[in-house]
Amino acid sequence: MEGLILAAGLGTRLRPLTNDRPKALVEIEGRTLLEITMQRLVEAGVKRCVINVHYFGDMLIDFIQRHEWSCEVLVSDERQLLLNTGGALKHAAPLFSGKEPVLVHNVDILSDIDLCALERHHLASGNLVTLCTSRRETTRKLLFDRKGNLAGIYGQMDETGLTPLPFSGVSMLSPELFPLMPPDDHPYPVFGCYLELAKSHRIGYFMHPVGRWLDVGTPETLGKAKSFFC
Repeated sequence: MEGLILAAGLGTRLRPLTNDRPKALVEIEGRTLLEITMQRLVEAGVKRCVINVHYFGDMLIDFIQRHEWSCEVLVSDERQLLLNTGGALKHAAPLFSGKEPVLVHNVDILSDIDLCALERHHLASGNLVTLCTSRRETTRKLLFDRKGNLAGIYGQMDETGLTPLPFSGVSMLSPELFPLMPPDDHPYPVFGCYLELAKSHRIGYFMHPVGRWLDVGTPETLGKAKSFFC
């Protein structure tokens, strides 16, 4: 399995901590979010990891190059144009081998999701994309039909007969996805692309226990993160 860490965002919710650094370099107990996420991916078996950069991109690239990693690390450079989640995946595609599934992980997500179980589920299901979900309280949810295929976004359509599930910021992609995506010459969100592809391909989900999961996208939730490692 290969990996993609989404680290290019502006980190606006984390201000003022991101006034002078990218969110990937915000620290918890002396370790950056990037290091924490990378360790999770390496422990799951990732041998090649791509990190996308934009905001304070020079600083992040310098950190990546100076650090010793336990796997091959490549940079997907978005310093000229922030490509949003969909454009980011397409832009990073040439850096992957095209032979292995890709584990995509937001850099500001901490969790104990069993990433190896996610890989097994993804490969057994035949999904083009497998989205990690759990049953937790949030207004931001995806909708899945009775067959477990992505069908919509909560609050944007008739939800009759559909199951709303929160997305956990972690997913797995088959390399066959990349040729099906629009070009990376403009920013676009990935879920619009997924919804279109779900009409002819399986975009399923992997339900993980709520366990320990935290979006550290704000200073308030970042403060809670210290107890995550206790």
